[in-house]
Amino acid sequence: MATIKEIGNATVFNQLINAVPADKLVVVDFYATWCGPCQMISPFVAQLTSRYRHVQFAKVDVDKAQDVASQCQVSAMPTFQFYKGGKKVAELKGANPTQLEQYVKDHQGSASDSSSNAPSSFSGASGHVDLTDVITPNQMDALNQQEDHTVKNIFKGDASFLESDVDEQLIITVPFNQPVKLHSLKFKVADNAKAPKTIKIYANRQHLGFDDADSIKETQLLELSPKDFEENSIVPLRFVKFQNITSVVLFIVDNQEDEETTALQQLIFIGSPVEATNMGDLKKMGDE
Repeated sequence: MATIKEIGNATVFNQLINAVPADKLVVVDFYATWCGPCQMISPFVAQLTSRYRHVQFAKVDVDKAQDVASQCQVSAMPTFQFYKGGKKVAELKGANPTQLEQYVKDHQGSASDSSSNAPSSFSGASGHVDLTDVITPNQMDALNQQEDHTVKNIFKGDASFLESDVDEQLIITVPFNQPVKLHSLKFKVADNAKAPKTIKIYANRQHLGFDDADSIKETQLLELSPKDFEENSIVPLRFVKFQNITSVVLFIVDNQEDEETTALQQLIFIGSPVEATNMGDLKKMGDE
């Protein structure tokens, strides 16, 4: 799973470009917080991380990591540098999304270590992607979770899981690092008896307590059945209500067979990042 790694100094930078396999592409985005074109193309870069999961993306704030900018001889922002085997193989200056993606395509190499570089592998969700890469991990939370089975487990894609503690209810808060459109959800469980049944979803809420859940109207109510946990199943959302989402709260009310606790192995948000600007405007700025 590709993520955008923030590079803070030259030591971290050199470790990154030299530690990856020789055939793996590393794309480094040199930016500045005061740079308008940098801010405008940032959402597009995030989209690329979802489409090219076998590529390592990184970014460097040139004001905070001046040693990296000096080493790489970067003087204009944004600048994108492309590395393989510890060596720079290409460089692109400017905020041109078309050229940027073409550079990634030209130098990406094999995608054998990735599930796919296609935008979606979910039946019934054409054009949408797994949004795990744009979730902010250190801001996730779950009320009534067990200490050994926390919310972070449901975004790992392994055998670990989230489980409630004193009863069957859970409140899960998931923030995104950029606005997204949510199309559907995919659930994976190890035990259908403990799988969630009734879920209240609240759009663009950062916090919700159990007392609040009884008094605040949910954005959408889900009633899940065992078929929703089958391998190829996804649970559709009311797309028009989830168009500009920065955070979402899921209140799991009960489970399938009234077990004492509820358990969830994996949760995938399926959708697409919201484009913060017109790509044609970006191309025009990149050509200047």
